[in-house]
Amino acid sequence: MLVLFFWAGYLLCLLLPFFFLTPLVPVAFFIFQLGALLSGLSQLFVLWSETPQLVPPPVGVLLVVRICAPLFGSVSHFCSPAVGGLRPCGVSTNLGERALLSTAGLCFFMQVEPNATIGEIKVMFHKNHAQWYPARQSIRLDPKGKSLRDEEILQNLPVGTTATLYFKDLGAQIGWVTVFLTEYAGPLLIYLLFYFRLPFIYGPKYAFTSSPHSVVHLACVCHSFHYIKRLLETLFVHRFSHGTMPFRNIFKNCTYYWGFAAWLAYHINHPLYTVPAYGDKQMKVALAVFLFCQIGNFSIHVALRNLRPAGSKTRRIPFPTKNPFTWLFLLVSCPNYTYEVGSWIGFTIMTQCLPVALFTLVGFIQMAIWANSKHRSYLKDFRDYPPLRTPIIPFLL
Repeated sequence: MLVLFFWAGYLLCLLLPFFFLTPLVPVAFFIFQLGALLSGLSQLFVLWSETPQLVPPPVGVLLVVRICAPLFGSVSHFCSPAVGGLRPCGVSTNLGERALLSTAGLCFFMQVEPNATIGEIKVMFHKNHAQWYPARQSIRLDPKGKSLRDEEILQNLPVGTTATLYFKDLGAQIGWVTVFLTEYAGPLLIYLLFYFRLPFIYGPKYAFTSSPHSVVHLACVCHSFHYIKRLLETLFVHRFSHGTMPFRNIFKNCTYYWGFAAWLAYHINHPLYTVPAYGDKQMKVALAVFLFCQIGNFSIHVALRNLRPAGSKTRRIPFPTKNPFTWLFLLVSCPNYTYEVGSWIGFTIMTQCLPVALFTLVGFIQMAIWANSKHRSYLKDFRDYPPLRTPIIPFLL
């Protein structure tokens, strides 16, 4: 599906010169082509990594595990006596229309205590099946239900004396720190290629020339500051509740960030770029909005970090602190997204550039989806959650 999307991007790039008569095609075509290539390679990697492992698991005593073939999208079945003795069970493996009844696919573990956590069960499973490391496992009470959190305790689940769990292979995983560093380093470097006007971008005539407009240089400083801030926050501020994400997603995410960075940088640094309609006044107001929201975004990230001790996945209701920038917690559940959108609105006003406005719109839609999901999660997990809060825009959304 992603490959089809990028090939559609090819067609769009080919049609651009007939409507806008700009030299944007070579750069945009290269970005979309790179994205399509990486996306296709990621799909091949996923198919290879999810090929069924045909080595039969070893046999033990207490925890029974049946492994289905991930290539068919099957879900594996755990029969785990949480307290009492072992309940032998025959299971079937659904491969297309065939059904197999065999004990060769059963895996037994020696001990599963009632106070064992889901994370500990994952570690036990990984010891017997090295290809399925804990981050790659999803364990559920129902095949179509949500994944159980690692910190959940077996005896606290609605399973009685015998726990029936379901296993699914999530595919190859990659750490969030690596993902964020890759996503954010790309736009930082790509933007500078356009700012310094490398010869292959605008042609030899404008190679390594400098724009006479101060707003172009200010935009470069703001854009670089934003992504340097993100890189430093990834290394020193953020604490992730989930350590990994599917490996294939990094290609989609990088194409989004890198592609938009190239598109907006091309226009802002173009030799024919025109300054904002209201000149320096518009630029100064936009800069104030941008800096205010950047400080606010950083303040929220620090406040969220302080809610979760190092190495813990504890969730708490975020509340305002003595920092005035955190007072937005009184009205919204995800003020970090509110400030993020505000920063890009300021950057849009500063540059008065249509690609920047489109990037801001797309980013707002995505962040609104994330904020709404987190807001519903807060309402579900905390009965005393402040009722006045909305997900991202005070009183509206």
